[in-house]
Amino acid sequence: MVAHISFPRFLKLGPGAVEELGSVLVDLNVERPLLVTDAFMVGNGSADRLIRIIEAAGKKVALFSDTVPDPTTDSLQAGVDAVKAHDADVVIGFGGGSPMDTAKALAVLAGQGGAMREYKAPRTYAGPALPIVAIPTTAGSGSEATQFTIITDLATDEKMLCPGLSFLPIASIVDSELTMSMPPRLTADTGIDALTHAIEAYVSKKANPISDGLALSAMKSIGLFLLRAYRDGSDREARDAMMHASTQAGMAFSNASVCLVHGMSRPIGAHFHVAHGLSNAMLLPAVTKFSIPGARDRYADCARQLGTAERSDSDEVASAKLIDFIDTLCATVEVPTPSTYGIDISRWEELIPLMAEQALASGSPSNNPVVPTADDIAELYRSAY
Repeated sequence: MVAHISFPRFLKLGPGAVEELGSVLVDLNVERPLLVTDAFMVGNGSADRLIRIIEAAGKKVALFSDTVPDPTTDSLQAGVDAVKAHDADVVIGFGGGSPMDTAKALAVLAGQGGAMREYKAPRTYAGPALPIVAIPTTAGSGSEATQFTIITDLATDEKMLCPGLSFLPIASIVDSELTMSMPPRLTADTGIDALTHAIEAYVSKKANPISDGLALSAMKSIGLFLLRAYRDGSDREARDAMMHASTQAGMAFSNASVCLVHGMSRPIGAHFHVAHGLSNAMLLPAVTKFSIPGARDRYADCARQLGTAERSDSDEVASAKLIDFIDTLCATVEVPTPSTYGIDISRWEELIPLMAEQALASGSPSNNPVVPTADDIAELYRSAY
């Protein structure tokens, strides 16, 4: 099988890297950036900081800060209008996964038009689009390095996976100082999101030597530093390591695809408005147990890389230790189940058939080491609850 590998044209990586945003825009030869972010980044002064950096580079910037958590087809229209009103020639996504997903969608809709549902998988879009600069402020989604965006179709309550090179940022700025104020809950959810990306990239049927190296490196850092960042948000070494791991994991799954956890996670987010990283964390233990028989050696590698298994352990012993590690991690960072999160059991049961159908339709489960049926997915939803 031929592997198709794609990365941003370049990254600026390290504490303080955001100060180089102006030089990035100069290098890209763009003049009218639209800064896409959310109200939180405006309220804490971070958006103003970026605007000053952009203006100091002689660029004419406009701000769009009306992004919403888990962006929807309806929430994009105001952003498209903002792109057109400013005659933007580049879109800057600044914030967590949702502002970056919004920026990616706006870049494509402004460049090509149409409705977002026209770009969902299995279609892969590589046509006209504005260039995207991505600046993450959380260490988890890896969106700054991926050729995907996730948009909820309000007409169907489907969280659509929209893939293709046109969604891949042309440049990314990865600055761990932007994550220093992340609270413990967000640190945990985004950190487990990055862990899920790395594991799923490594066990995916589309894994390749390039994605393997990135995924294994990310797992090593996550095993060493996630709990440190969770317990002490001022730990700069841990924050820096988790930021790098998040980007590596994003690069890994962008080039190997994700699997069953993500396929099942998106419907939970769409129907119950659970943050993506948290819904991944809710599912990771049960889905990993289900999937291990299909790639025991690969899951054993994950356990060894995370530091929870010895190199001398058999694959059977090591993969069992991986389950223990995930269970302990989720308990330590207090990941809720759908039940303890407050999701009504009757509504959960009612939606299981639709969620299973939507999970399969996304295509992600077909990359899983054990390819599930709709009945398998339904049982996993019940187990996770």
